[in-house]
Amino acid sequence: MRKRILEIVPSAQEVVSYGMPAFKVEDGVVCGLLSNKNHVGYYPFSGSILNLFPDELSRYKVTKSAIHVPVDKPMTKALLSKLIRARMKEIKAK
Repeated sequence: MRKRILEIVPSAQEVVSYGMPAFKVEDGVVCGLLSNKNHVGYYPFSGSILNLFPDELSRYKVTKSAIHVPVDKPMTKALLSKLIRARMKEIKAK
């Protein structure tokens, strides 16, 4: 997933935010990742982004702040791009 994120936003800086590896673009963190035994947690660092894509995220376990992506069923690059672009748009609007 890290490789895909950097393909989508090659200018992203890899940082640590909230104790997890994260990706910063310009003035905001667009996402973070946490590895677990059976899934990778994708964190958009926003309480509203996950609500924008209910159909696309229906195949994943989604919490208030994260998507649990099974290690054997990676998220598509297209969906990852939608999530990142929505977060970048939100950051720019602030």
